Amino acid sequence: MNILAIETSCDETALSIVAASGELGNISFKVLANSLLSQVALHKEYGGVYPSLAKREHSRNLAPLLQKTLVEAGMFTETNTPLTRDQISELKKLLDREPELFVLLIAFLGNIKKPNIDALAVTAGPGLEPALWVGINFAKALAIVWDVPLIPVNHMEGHVLSSLIKSDGITSIEFPALALLISGGHTQLVLMNDWSEYKIIGETRDDAVGEAFDKVARMLDLPYPGGPEISKLAGMAREENLPSPYTLPRPMIDSDNFDFSFSGLKTAVLYQVRDIKEIKRELSEIDKKQIAREFENASAEVLLEKTKRAVQEFNIKTFVLGGGVSANKHIRYTLQAHLPQNIDIYIPPIELTGDNAIMIAAAGYSTLISNKPLPKPEDVIADGNLSLK
Repeated sequence: MNILAIETSCDETALSIVAASGELGNISFKVLANSLLSQVALHKEYGGVYPSLAKREHSRNLAPLLQKTLVEAGMFTETNTPLTRDQISELKKLLDREPELFVLLIAFLGNIKKPNIDALAVTAGPGLEPALWVGINFAKALAIVWDVPLIPVNHMEGHVLSSLIKSDGITSIEFPALALLISGGHTQLVLMNDWSEYKIIGETRDDAVGEAFDKVARMLDLPYPGGPEISKLAGMAREENLPSPYTLPRPMIDSDNFDFSFSGLKTAVLYQVRDIKEIKRELSEIDKKQIAREFENASAEVLLEKTKRAVQEFNIKTFVLGGGVSANKHIRYTLQAHLPQNIDIYIPPIELTGDNAIMIAAAGYSTLISNKPLPKPEDVIADGNLSLK
């Protein structure tokens, strides 16, 4: 079946069309089209994602991006079949808070033949609720006009599956499996005893690791987004073999649970920066590189230690990494090099580490074939704090 997936949980507007077939554990999966528009440049002046701006940009981008995606998949056929008065009335009510999207979508849908789409998958959470609602209402509108089922998807399940998506299918794995999900909003260890069965066994008690990376970057006067900038400086410090004059804590690394805490680590950087500035007034480039390396080392060591203990305690056969921070080279290397070699380790390709619609399509198809009851389209809602379960 052909699935159109829609992702608008934060500042990326993403759509994909995939052809999927098979059962859980033996899924054939082919990407027919994939489109993504990033808003990073727009949010840069705010030093982070500005929700109302993200919402506006999704409203502007979705209809033209859908046309681009359908063209790429070979599913765009022009025709002059305007929507009925009832359809227009229903969509106007549905998109009452997105008037620009309503105008663009009405014009678009009235000029194309229904494409060969069998189902729609859309991110329902977690994420920024104003941004999520735009994608959900867009998906509902398409479901109404095209008369196809709508599958709400947990964004974090998409990140779990992102490491398992290959060119011809979704890799079959041995259970129990463990997923480490690391992003700007989440740091979680998730136990999987079977497909679509998730149990969070550890998570952050305060800042997510990606959030800590961004906040530390601001302390070092680095541009947004801060995570890649920290990684870049840390890499330079290692290449240049700079001395290590600064020592930061490894919060909760020895605690008797699988939870994380990055707030204290962030605060320790703040105090270190303050102490340096009291002596020098400003941080040198060498100071920034040294602090970035120590912060990245501390973060990676905590993630590794918690993951290793969970692997041992739950007799894990497969480890999966996912989330935006999984793009960090040092964290990827640390986990691959130091986790037990008798387990299968899956690390996502860089292009699937960030928010994307391919992973939403994968999670949507998995939901569809797991025989879980689907809600009616009108009952699909945005949940900014949606949890894996």
